[in-house]
Amino acid sequence: MFLIFDTETTGLPKNYKAPVSDSDNWPRMVQIAWQLHDNSGKLLTAKNYIIKPDGYDIPIGVSKIHGITTERAERDGHDLKLVLEELKIDLERTNYNVGHNIEFDINIVGAEFFRIDNEVNEQFAAISSIDTMKSSVDFCAIPGGRGGRFKYPKLTDLHIKLFGEGFGDAHDAAYDVDATARCFFALVKHRVIQPKEITDIDALVYEAPELEEANFEDFKETQTSVETPISTSTNISAELKDVPFTHLHNHSEFSILQSTTKVAGLVNKAKGLGMEAIALTDHGNMMATFHFVRDAIKEGVTPIVGCEFNLCENHKDKSHKDNGFQTVILAKNKNGYQNLIKLASYANIDGFYYVPRIDRELLLEYKEDLIVLTGGIWGEIPNKILFEGSKKAEEAVVWWKENFGDDFYIEINRHGIEEENDINKMLLEFADKHEVKIIACNNNYYIEKADAISHDVLLCVRDGKYQADPKKYIGGSRETRFGFPNDEFYMKSSDEMKLLFADLPQAIINTQEIVDKIETYELARDVLLPKFDIPEEFQDPLDEEDDKLKIGENSYLRHITYEGAKKRYGEITDEIAERLDFELEVIQNTGYPGYFLIVEDFIREARKMGVSVGPGRGSAAGSVVAYCTWITNIDPLEYDLLFERFLNPERVSMPDIDIDFDDEGRGRVMQYVIDKYGSTQVAQIITYGTMAAKSSVRDTARVLELPLDQ
Repeated sequence: MFLIFDTETTGLPKNYKAPVSDSDNWPRMVQIAWQLHDNSGKLLTAKNYIIKPDGYDIPIGVSKIHGITTERAERDGHDLKLVLEELKIDLERTNYNVGHNIEFDINIVGAEFFRIDNEVNEQFAAISSIDTMKSSVDFCAIPGGRGGRFKYPKLTDLHIKLFGEGFGDAHDAAYDVDATARCFFALVKHRVIQPKEITDIDALVYEAPELEEANFEDFKETQTSVETPISTSTNISAELKDVPFTHLHNHSEFSILQSTTKVAGLVNKAKGLGMEAIALTDHGNMMATFHFVRDAIKEGVTPIVGCEFNLCENHKDKSHKDNGFQTVILAKNKNGYQNLIKLASYANIDGFYYVPRIDRELLLEYKEDLIVLTGGIWGEIPNKILFEGSKKAEEAVVWWKENFGDDFYIEINRHGIEEENDINKMLLEFADKHEVKIIACNNNYYIEKADAISHDVLLCVRDGKYQADPKKYIGGSRETRFGFPNDEFYMKSSDEMKLLFADLPQAIINTQEIVDKIETYELARDVLLPKFDIPEEFQDPLDEEDDKLKIGENSYLRHITYEGAKKRYGEITDEIAERLDFELEVIQNTGYPGYFLIVEDFIREARKMGVSVGPGRGSAAGSVVAYCTWITNIDPLEYDLLFERFLNPERVSMPDIDIDFDDEGRGRVMQYVIDKYGSTQVAQIITYGTMAAKSSVRDTARVLELPLDQ
């Protein structure tokens, strides 16, 4: 006997590897349909049930996939326990559970059995399964799978392969079961699947059930407009006429391959639009912050430093993919900025798994002087409204309100996306119920509206797709690429935003409330170097009174330099002494003796560990001090190399010594430095590669499918 079944659910699990006993992980079953067939294909039973919700609702975004709303499920649904009892009766006669991607459906049903009985249903778990998806991979032979293999076929792909046409009403469990059963028996006849129980394949005939009206017929009839009213007025109200507006959700080119906006361009556009402030909220990093603050202050615009973090359940858990929710966080002041950079560091060092991530626990540890916005569609509350239901979303609202109080704002976006209408309606209800202020935002990824095309090309370059491929913003698949739905993600003027939110004037007004909370601060400062631990005989009490004197460091550097010179040159001539004294004086005046001592120390330690060290590269090879302290192995006097190319008293800048270690020993040297100075005092310099003109043209041509020779 073959039990072919399919389910529709409230969404997807966070972790596909979780056991069915993890009830919080597995979504609820909204609909289940099954057909029981004997070994000849004869239909013995056919059942189709919508489940009555018990303590949960069906998310809006999911309802649009399978057509079953919370209202319909409450009206037409059946008690879960009774449905499972009926399923048990047919399971008694079942040799095989059959489905398309059946592992998912087995887990969904198994999780529901566990919720009812508080134990794994051994009868259900013990039945052998046949997966028409995995069994038909080579039969369908769809190219483009991982590792050069074929893709898993969707049920529609398989149906077309077998019968030359698709089938109607996919994502209705009853219709999907009928299609799966038809495909299963056809695969048996093609000898792709060969159950030993079917002995006479030629006599096999699939008996189809009579199907009721599909879910979407009822959905179309009952679905009413949920659009949030948007003013079509062409006049700005008197209430908003003199109210300033500030964009609080903006991305730059440091949101890697996701935005075309240059930092200076963002600031200049804000100034050109007459805005007194502008925020920067790049994805998962704050690499653009220094340039942003510097440029904004220079142009007389208040910089609002922020970051759009990926907030997951546990940022250290890398057992499964959890990209979390995109959460916009802004710093009120310098202390808030310090907390943001700590979060960004932890996100990239401890939390990086596909994307940089933080979690609630970490955020609460560093929440002081931070402002939180709910974000766009991929933010926690909007996304839960769409895919987990209003109850889960409201729980999140309560948590954020309890922990951030008046520094928590509900972000309203109006990019002309259908799903935003559903989200905004619920967000406004939450804001009113929980007394949370709303703010108007535009999630900006490019400066001008016309930049939407180049931005779309950039996304294709990132994902290795063609622009002609069908695109989807929400709910994509292997057959679609990610792409923005329209050209509304640009930096709109204050007047454009005021017209767009004419019916919600408070959303515009409240952006200024956030600006009023912001304190401007500089990020430029003197170079900070760790204090080098010099021998006691070279220490000077005056350094304790003023650490800028660096008397002890200069004295110790002079000592090891001259000791090294004796070994390098044997006799220290007047010429050598004059050069050494000149270099040491420049190093003293520029304030970098500690830099030389630090570098000399770890290079000396590297040689002790047997790590191969390069002879010296770049302008540092022109320093006799570097040569005499064994930082380099090239004599500048012999080759007449200039020290001024390395450290020029007329143009003081941080010295830069390029050092080469062998690949195997490099890690040991880094660990030595970390152990000596502390992990929070050591960092690797990041290097950003830019898209040069030639590579940009080449990548764009590939995306547009244009031959390079044209």
